[in-house]
Amino acid sequence: MDILKRARQVFDIEAKAVLELKSGLGADFRRAVKIIMSCKGRVVVTGMGKAGIIGQKLSATLASTGTPSLFLHSAEAIHGDLGRVTREDSVVILSNSGETDEVKRLLPLLKKMGAKVVAVTGNASSSLAKYSDAVLNTCVKKEACPLGLAPTSSTTAMLAMCDALAVCLLDLRGFKEQDFAFYHPGGALGKRLLLKVEDIMRKGPANPVVEEDSKISAVLLKITHARAGSASVVDAKGRLSGIFTDGDLRRNLESGKSITGLPVREVMTRNPVRVRAQMLAAEAVRLLQEKKIDELPVVDEKSRPVGLLDVQDLLKAGLI
Repeated sequence: MDILKRARQVFDIEAKAVLELKSGLGADFRRAVKIIMSCKGRVVVTGMGKAGIIGQKLSATLASTGTPSLFLHSAEAIHGDLGRVTREDSVVILSNSGETDEVKRLLPLLKKMGAKVVAVTGNASSSLAKYSDAVLNTCVKKEACPLGLAPTSSTTAMLAMCDALAVCLLDLRGFKEQDFAFYHPGGALGKRLLLKVEDIMRKGPANPVVEEDSKISAVLLKITHARAGSASVVDAKGRLSGIFTDGDLRRNLESGKSITGLPVREVMTRNPVRVRAQMLAAEAVRLLQEKKIDELPVVDEKSRPVGLLDVQDLLKAGLI
């Protein structure tokens, strides 16, 4: 067997199955979107076997894009978990045959409850289709499985139909990048759009602050204890006037000067780039990269240092 040839055949068969769904889209798809958009409760997604797995993905996609949803296993539903469904909910049921026993047993109960039902099925004449308020037909002509038994093209078609449904709902809700980030605070996008400097800056003992008259030897000791790469230098009123970094130390040592007894004001970098605690951490990353520096003092509205942002902190936060 030519393995690559076989793999390409699978791609061709499944791609064709998905593309053929386009011509079948119509009033029922619009009706399904309308049902979910007008739902006052949650979108309950249910199914068995491979269809159930696709259903779990649909429920997760809906929940992360602004449509409250939960997945309900069809078998568990008929053994008590049906109590999770209310008349305010909409129910999306996935079943390729539309005749799965567990699904069929749910239908009259859901109807009696008054919940709207959207079917995602490959059999538009099935019991599921007949009981549903909207039918999304995912019929495929051929499975990619050579035996015609393992769900392959049919599950790919279901997945594509569910994605189309979720994306249309996303658009209608006006769901934005910031909304997506809110539901994904641990992801890269969430961190970029939500994480602020104050969330990751060094504070307290980890933020070395020294006065302008402090000797370099004392400043170095404070930096070492804080395990930092710099110290913020303040004037008599506690306002940031400079920063002393390991770069400042190296430059002065290379000149051959003995600086340990000097006051830090004589060797510090004056008027350093600074940020506010409420700034987005992603913007701080841009500043560090633009200015080619590794540390940023964080100041309050009176220019008093309240924290220190080190490039290592941004690395740990996954922003670099």
